[in-house]
Amino acid sequence: MLRRWLFLLAPVFVVLISGSVLAAGDPAAGKQKSQACAACHGPDGNSPAPQFPKLAGQYAEYLVHALTAYQVGDRTDPVMQPMAAPLSEQDKEDLAAYYASQKGLTLPWKIGR
Repeated sequence: MLRRWLFLLAPVFVVLISGSVLAAGDPAAGKQKSQACAACHGPDGNSPAPQFPKLAGQYAEYLVHALTAYQVGDRTDPVMQPMAAPLSEQDKEDLAAYYASQKGLTLPWKIGR
């Protein structure tokens, strides 16, 4: 009986797991959505001002995590919380894909340089 249930539930688990894989962001859509971010973080995520983090080259997963943390209140910032609040999951994925695809800081001690 248990074996039969596992056999019947296996496709459900596959669909649930694949949903997170299919939820990858679109960098082109992220570029369009990043217009509001550009004032502080720069048009490509390389902020010209030291008080604003550089987003270019960051891991997409980190950026999605950070935006979600602003939405749920795990991170607090009077500017970022209202900016992140209306973002959908797809918006966060798209923005993260765009910034992750941009050339970020290069460190002088980086191997292969």
